[in-house]
Amino acid sequence: MGLLDHHGKIERHATLLLVLSFLVVSIGGIVQIVPLFYLDNTIEKVEGMRPYSPLEIAGREIYRREGCYVCHSQMVRPMRDEVERYGHYSLAAESMYDHPFQWGSKRTGPDLARVGGRYSDDWHVQHMIKPQSVVPESIMPSYGFMMNRELDRSDAEKVRDIMGVYRMLGHPYTDEMMDTAVTDFFAQVEPFGDPVADRYPGAQQRNFDGQDAVTEMDAVIAYLQMLGTLVDFETFVPDASR
Repeated sequence: MGLLDHHGKIERHATLLLVLSFLVVSIGGIVQIVPLFYLDNTIEKVEGMRPYSPLEIAGREIYRREGCYVCHSQMVRPMRDEVERYGHYSLAAESMYDHPFQWGSKRTGPDLARVGGRYSDDWHVQHMIKPQSVVPESIMPSYGFMMNRELDRSDAEKVRDIMGVYRMLGHPYTDEMMDTAVTDFFAQVEPFGDPVADRYPGAQQRNFDGQDAVTEMDAVIAYLQMLGTLVDFETFVPDASR
C-alpha cells in the first residue's frame, strides 16, 4: 500500500484529519514562536539607524495622508532582480521607527526604500507638480498643491506631540530632541541654521523646494531624500549569530 493510499484514508476520516492537521499546525507554531521568547530583540541593531527628524516626520505623515504607500512599496525583497534594480534588500531595522510600516502591498510605481539621493530636489519638485514631465509613462496624479500649503508653528507642535507618543513607544528621542523639536522643524530648511544633524545624524538640511516659506513639499522631499540613506551598506555586515 503506497503513501497515497494512506493519505486517502486520512482525508476520508474527518476526525483523524482534524487531529493530524491540529498536530501539524501546533508543531509548526511551536517551532516558529518559542525561539522568540529567548530573544531580547527580534530586530538586529544596525549602525546608522535613528528616529525621524521633526520635518521628516511631517513629510512621512503627508506621505501617508496622500496614500503614497498604496502605489509605492518600501521593501526591497532579497531577490536578484529587485536588488539589482533598487539596491540592497531591506533590513528589519530600517522599519523599526515606522508606525505603521510602509512596506506596501503592490507597486504601481517603483519601490522607494532606496530613493534617497537618487534624484535632485528639483527633480522631486517637478515630479510632484507634473509627474509626466520627468516620467512620461507615469500615471501618478499631480501633487503640486503641496507647494502652496505652508507649515506653521502649530504644525511643528503637532509633530512634537507625535514625537512624544513615539517616545512612549520606545523611540530614543532625548529631552534635548523634544525641547528643540519646533526649532529643528524649521531649521532643517535653513542651510545656515542650527545644524539639525547634531541631533539627527545624516539629516539633510537645505531649502528643499526653493521657496521662502516652509511647505508640505519641503517636508515630503526631506522625507524622501532620507529613505535608504542611513545605513552604509558598503560596510554593513549581517549578524550571523541571528
